[in-house]
Amino acid sequence: MSENIGAVIHVAVLDDYQRRAHEWADWSSLGEDVEVEFFAEPMQPDELPGELAPFQVLVLMRERTRFPEAVLARLPELQLVVTTGMRNASLDVAHLLDRGVVVCGTEHDPGGAGVSSTVEVAWALILATAKRVAAEDRALREGRWQTDLPVNLSGATLGLLGLGRLGAQMVGPARAFGMDVIAWSQNLTAERAAAAGARPVTREQLFAQSDWLSIHLVLSERSRGLVGSAELGAMKPGATLVNTSRGPIVDREALLQALGQGRITAGLDVYDHEPLPAGDPLTEIQGAVLLPHLGYVSESAMRVMYGQVVEDIGAWKTGEPIRRLER
Repeated sequence: MSENIGAVIHVAVLDDYQRRAHEWADWSSLGEDVEVEFFAEPMQPDELPGELAPFQVLVLMRERTRFPEAVLARLPELQLVVTTGMRNASLDVAHLLDRGVVVCGTEHDPGGAGVSSTVEVAWALILATAKRVAAEDRALREGRWQTDLPVNLSGATLGLLGLGRLGAQMVGPARAFGMDVIAWSQNLTAERAAAAGARPVTREQLFAQSDWLSIHLVLSERSRGLVGSAELGAMKPGATLVNTSRGPIVDREALLQALGQGRITAGLDVYDHEPLPAGDPLTEIQGAVLLPHLGYVSESAMRVMYGQVVEDIGAWKTGEPIRRLER
């Protein structure tokens, strides 16, 4: 149970990039003893303790801000952390639980019963790279007309690095476009691949045969840096790497080198450090279409996630927290 019953509870909602979190949930339902402050601008690690030390509750939007033990240890008032999603690789959950801090999450799939928003973004990147959307838009605004040829998806091969819930949702659109679909992950079985409508291949075959290779893995120690110089070097000349999962799954320096050589192109929604800093080398490469981590961002998803955040805080106030995260 919260130690602040009868006192004012200070809640910090971080990384409210669109400045709209206040309208996506009924924060007033938490009661007059709860004061909520919204932070729109990202903070640097050395800024976090000074800004957040007075707060008892932190609300985190996925993994936008890193909270390692070194930062959390300097937040003495902290009693509850709520993160959207039921995992957050940027949060030292074990440290919080050792301190007795309650950690809660949200469970709803933002895609609901249909195709996930992340899958839609992956397809936006595939189509943007195939049809040269960003390059031709830029050229047209500069007075140039049809600077190069788009390519067709029909007859091409989509490779899926990961065939879980999101990876499997990539198969239907690929089939509709007339693509062959191949897949690999460490524990993928032939039965699982067949059920999803993909053809299982070896890891080496996945990189060598894919015209578009889309990543759909959870970031873990096993997947961190999984796509390196050898894997990128094995891709077909002109193939495209699409990453809507997590930036560190791909070795950044190896990707910069491959893109700089012009051997492959990329459609990226995620990065090692977010927001992507102005002037980052990726922004200077013409062979990359970049999005600002829009994979799970939609109004319907935000309303559900922040709605559950308010539920989590309310339940914690009553001494019966819900959707608790464990080690």
